Amino acid sequence: MSEPSVASGKLLVEERRRLITELVEKDGRATVEELSARFGTSSVTIRGDLKMLARQGVIMRSHGGALPVNAAAKDTPVNIKETLWHAQKLRIGQAAANLIQDGETIILDSGSTTLEIARQIRQMKFESLTVVTNALNIAMELTGLSQIRVMMLGGLLRQISYSLVGPDAEQTLSKLSADRVFLGVDGLDPQIGVTTHDPLEAALNALMIRVSRQTVAVLDASKLGRRSLSVIASIKSLQKVITDSGAPAEAVEALRNAGVQVELV
Repeated sequence: MSEPSVASGKLLVEERRRLITELVEKDGRATVEELSARFGTSSVTIRGDLKMLARQGVIMRSHGGALPVNAAAKDTPVNIKETLWHAQKLRIGQAAANLIQDGETIILDSGSTTLEIARQIRQMKFESLTVVTNALNIAMELTGLSQIRVMMLGGLLRQISYSLVGPDAEQTLSKLSADRVFLGVDGLDPQIGVTTHDPLEAALNALMIRVSRQTVAVLDASKLGRRSLSVIASIKSLQKVITDSGAPAEAVEALRNAGVQVELV
C-alpha cells in the first residue's frame, strides 16, 4: 500500500490516517516502525496520527503501535491487553501500589492493570505482605521474594486471562479476609456497575469484594462507560477508582456523586 500523492498537505494527512486505519483493521495490528516505513514518514508523525485516531475512537493505541478499536471490546488474551494503554496502566499500577501498607493482606484480581501493580510491588521494600491472587502470571511475578507471601486460589484455568475461577476458587476465597482488593474490570458503567466478560470470573470478583474491607477498581479510561456481559457489582460496592487523566469528566462526576473516590493519574 503506497501513500497517495495529493496536492494538499491537509488531504495528505487525512488520507494517510484513513489508510492507517484500514491497515490496522485488515492486519489486526500495526507497529509505529512498520507504519513509518510504509508511509515514508517519521515515527513522531506516525505517533501523532495514532494519537489522533485513538482520540477519534477509530483505533486503539497499544505499546509501540495500534490495534483495531474492537480489540478491547471482546475477551482479549492478556498478553495483547498488556499492550493496550500501557503508559496509563503503568501510572495506575504505581498509584495503586502506593496505597498498600506493610503487613497487609491484599487481593490482586487477574488482569493487565493488576499485573502492573504486582510489578510495582516487586520494586517496593515491604517487611511483610500477603498477596492473594487468582492469576498465574501475577503469582509468577511475585515469586522469589521472601517477604511476600503469595496465596493462589485453585479452580478452573481460563487460559485467555491466566486466571483461576469456579467453585474451588470461591471455596478457598470464602475462608479468607483481606484489607483491600484491587479489581481489574472490563467495563465500568455508573448505572450498571463494574462488569467483566466471563460469568465465573464475575462471581469470583463479587466474592473478592465481600471478603475485603476496601475495594479499589483499577482501569484505564477506555473502560469507563463500557458494559460487558457479566455484572460483578454496583458502583456502591466500590470505595475507590484509579484511572487515567483521559477519563470523561461526566463519568468521573457520576462516580464521585455516588460517593466513590476517584484518583486520576
